[in-house]
Formats: sequence, C-alpha cells, structure tokens
Amino acid sequence: MGQSDQISVLLVEDDAAARANIAAILSSAGMIVEQVEDGSAGLHRAGSGGYDVIILDRMLPYLSGIDVVTRMRVAGVGVPVLMLSALGRSEHRVEGLESGVDDYLAKPFEPDELIARVRALWRRASRRQHEPMLLFGDLECHVKARTVFRQGRHLPLSPKEFELFRYLMDHAGEVVTREMLLRHVWKLSFDPQTNVVDVNVGRLRRKLEDGFDSPVLETVWGTGYRLIARTGSADV
Repeated sequence: MGQSDQISVLLVEDDAAARANIAAILSSAGMIVEQVEDGSAGLHRAGSGGYDVIILDRMLPYLSGIDVVTRMRVAGVGVPVLMLSALGRSEHRVEGLESGVDDYLAKPFEPDELIARVRALWRRASRRQHEPMLLFGDLECHVKARTVFRQGRHLPLSPKEFELFRYLMDHAGEVVTREMLLRHVWKLSFDPQTNVVDVNVGRLRRKLEDGFDSPVLETVWGTGYRLIARTGSADV
C-alpha cells in the first residue's frame, strides 16, 4: 500500500491497554491512528471528518458505541464503522448492525483479522465513492449522502433500512434471498432464528410505497424479495 493509500482510523476505546494494543496493530500495518477515550469525544471527532474507518468499542463512557454510531448516521456521517465488543452473541451483533455499524468483531480477536476487516471496510467505502448515485425506475439512492428518493420525494430511512435498500438496489430486478440479506446486510453467516429481516423489509416497503400509486418491493414467496422498476406520480 502506497503512502497515498494510507488508511486513516479513528479509534474509540476507553481501556488504555486495549487502545494501545489496537493502535500498535493498526500502525504496524501502515495505518494512521487517532485515539480517543470516550463516546462523547468519539462522536465529536467522527463529525469532524477526515477518517476512512472508525473503530468503536461497544461499552464506552458518556455515550455507548451504539449511541455514537446511531447519532453519526442520523447526522449523515457515512464513514464505515467497525464495532469491537466482548459481547459476541448473535443478538448483540444484530443490535450493533441495526444501529448502523458496518462490521462487528468480537473480542478477543486475532491481529490479522482486525487488519483485514479494516482494509475491507476501506475498500468497500472507496468503491462507493466512485458510484455516488444508483438509479432504478423512479428510485434514487445517493450513496455518499446516504439518502433515498422516489419520484423526487425524500424518503427518511434508518441506517439499517438504508443498508438494506442499498443492497437491494445493487441487485435491482433480481431476487434477493433472506440468506443473502443476513450475510451481506447483517453480516451473519447463520440464521439467528429471528424475524429481523422480515420486520426491516416491512418497514422499508412502507416507506417506499406509502403515498405512491404502485409497489416497488415485492415478496417472491418461498424465495426472497425483489425491487421492481416503476414510473408514475405520487398520489395527491
């Protein structure tokens, strides 16, 4: 990785020893690391911009990691976030990913895996910068701004609804299975035996279709979901 490709990381971790260890691991891989100790400071720094990836501990003073990323996403900060936590059960992962976290790594972890995950988030974000808007039918997905429009009307989506919509837009017109959504949107390689996908698809469908005269998100029974292209005007 050349000098111009150095990854800038904001590390938010309250445990001094863990913070020093993580910073050393990332620095050894050529990354630039800025460190803060609590959630409030982390939120302030995140809003200032200039970071490629943010690493958040889940349990932080003042604001938890969940609170930090939720407020970031509401404020429109789209920097990819990797959450670290000793809480590694599926429900904890789902809660973190629902809040707008891009990846979730349980403690303890191997240094090589941490480095690989940070680089993967950076590459994914770099690719998105070159495709700022996705269009399908009367739908628009502004990737960098994390905003969605239908027929020119802004649709306010939660962080997880946006990630779900973005994945469906990447596969517009194709059937996307529940397993694909669990793996790529929730980053789960197994079925947590919850209705998290169905609930979020239902919420997204209502936001995409309420006030419009035609559906755009259909359920393919027994298989999954598919975005369908529509044109037309909103109901008056």
